[in-house]
Amino acid sequence: MNAIHHAAAQGFSTQADTYARGRPDYPAALADWLRDTLGLAPGKVVVDLGAGTGKFTRLLLPTGARVIAVEPVDAMRAQLSSKLPDVQALAGSAESMPLPDASVDAVVCAQAFHWFANEVAMREIGRVLKPGGRLGLIWNVRDESVSWVAQLTTIMTPYEGDAPRFYKGDWKTVFPAEGFGPLALQKLPYTHDGDPEQVIVDRIMSVSFIASLPATEQDAVRAKLHAVIANDPALQGHDTVSFPYSTEAYCCERQ
Repeated sequence: MNAIHHAAAQGFSTQADTYARGRPDYPAALADWLRDTLGLAPGKVVVDLGAGTGKFTRLLLPTGARVIAVEPVDAMRAQLSSKLPDVQALAGSAESMPLPDASVDAVVCAQAFHWFANEVAMREIGRVLKPGGRLGLIWNVRDESVSWVAQLTTIMTPYEGDAPRFYKGDWKTVFPAEGFGPLALQKLPYTHDGDPEQVIVDRIMSVSFIASLPATEQDAVRAKLHAVIANDPALQGHDTVSFPYSTEAYCCERQ
């Protein structure tokens, strides 16, 4: 198993509870994409790679496919198993999955692929996929055209260091990938509605490179987030807020 990036290994281990609380869900329309684009249905087998606490895993269950979760961080996998005891949860990474060759119909990576976008991982994904199997990549992307959302990014960015990020686009450099067809993209609007402490504070504090900061620096970040909630006209005094996202769903086929 390749080494996990230090920000992921430390941040996701120490803040698994915050991750489970603060991460948004996904739009209901994604169910159609899982069925029609990824081909998930009874009799199929799908791997949730980098499954984390199981936020996305539970969306796979209604498809009727057999779901296998692969997650390298023990604390995250423990959260998943406690909430989804019927899902087979395996210790493994994108570069080393404990699965036979050509044994699954689909591999999905939700909020995760940018951590392991490399040729070794693509070969491993290709190894476990059956010919004609599908790779699905999903991200909830913050809508930074909203001023307070942009302020959150301004607070986070100084801490990101060398942590892989979706927005940088480095993950796209592995495509076109040998043995895979072209990437197809579908975008779906989504809002995460709830208490600002959950959908803003817990969400930002669960980001790997924030979660791995020393406690004093985490406190400073949390104070800045509370200041945005208290001072932005769109947020101040609201018990419920709507955090806007665009869900980007990519698919390519194993040839």
